[in-house]
Amino acid sequence: MKTVRIHEYGNVDVLRIEEMPVPQIAADELLIKIHAASVNPVDWMVREGYMKDMHMHKLPLTLGQDFSGTIEKVGNSVQGFKVGDKVFGRPSLERAGSYAEFIEVKASEVALMPKTITYDEAATIPVVGTTAWETLVNIARIKKGQRVLILGASGGVGSIAIQIAKSKECYVLGTTSNVNVDFVKRLGANEVIDYTSQDFSKLFRDIDVVLDTVGGTNQEKAFNVLKKGGILVSIVSKPNQEIANRIGVRCEYVSVGPNAHILNELRTLIEMGQIKPVIDKVYPLEDVKQALNYSQTGKARGKIVLEIIR
Repeated sequence: MKTVRIHEYGNVDVLRIEEMPVPQIAADELLIKIHAASVNPVDWMVREGYMKDMHMHKLPLTLGQDFSGTIEKVGNSVQGFKVGDKVFGRPSLERAGSYAEFIEVKASEVALMPKTITYDEAATIPVVGTTAWETLVNIARIKKGQRVLILGASGGVGSIAIQIAKSKECYVLGTTSNVNVDFVKRLGANEVIDYTSQDFSKLFRDIDVVLDTVGGTNQEKAFNVLKKGGILVSIVSKPNQEIANRIGVRCEYVSVGPNAHILNELRTLIEMGQIKPVIDKVYPLEDVKQALNYSQTGKARGKIVLEIIR
């Protein structure tokens, strides 16, 4: 099978498309024939070595986190899946990734694919969908009528987070660049500002939940817009607990792994039409360097897809 691997850390020039044996599976695993994978910022961060101390990766390493495909083999102890099922999911960061024609995964890392979307669309969901759900639903516990601010609302996590918050009948606010303001409004945001010309911390107040996908000074400013008892949840870096304690709010840093339960929740919302996957660009596997370079610009609107089977 074809796979995209790195033998050393560095820029896109360290990426190699190589032939590898199709993996063997254990009793609790599935072998998936991958139709599509998606690109996440964590992919190029892993490639450049930013995650090596956190996850103890072993080189050579196959990149990639999201995938959709069909089940090729089922482990002897696996229940609930059969050969030919369409599935989507993500492996843990410690395992071989999804930039490949086949992948072996734990059955607990995948779910049946939504019936209403394509393989390309399904591949965009696992990482950003589980992240957005964990932060908003499980950590922040959003409720009907709450004011939810999403920093970086046009990105992969942000674009799904808007739709999850709207499905819970929240009032959604977002920040993005000027070119994406209308796009974020179309996703369902009630108020959107252009961060290049406006300061959200001077315009928004009484926010119940802030989801930070940006970090830096924006994270610091986010404390200014929260109401007492509100919560700031970041997927970028750990917020300042001392500030949170002083002003009477909560703060959390969230890093999310594979979660089939959340994938099943997302599948329901997708099939109900309450979440629509957002694809910016689609590349063939052979153009993986261009795909990661584009991801690294930070300008992607929604998700970037690698088509394994075209």
